[in-house]
Amino acid sequence: MIPLAHYLILGAILFALSIIGIFLNRKNLLIILMSIELLLLAVNMNFVAFSAFLGDLSGQVFVFFILTVAASEAAIGLAILIVLFRNRSTINVSDLDTLKG
Repeated sequence: MIPLAHYLILGAILFALSIIGIFLNRKNLLIILMSIELLLLAVNMNFVAFSAFLGDLSGQVFVFFILTVAASEAAIGLAILIVLFRNRSTINVSDLDTLKG
């Protein structure tokens, strides 16, 4: 059996990688969306690890709700990305400053 600490360390590494991906790459919108998804998956892995460690299923049920929201966020984000690419021919965040009100 794998101890809880290994799951938590892996979750922390994935969380840190996603934060680094968001802050280091502020140009490509697709990579920012993938980093946000990785962040949510790292949090979900910690929920499942604690749920299995404590013997309570409420953490695993909560993960299903988070995955539902993450899937809808990814679908809406990719739809916006496709529309922006069709209209502007770029997905660079710095080129999208004309959207400011």
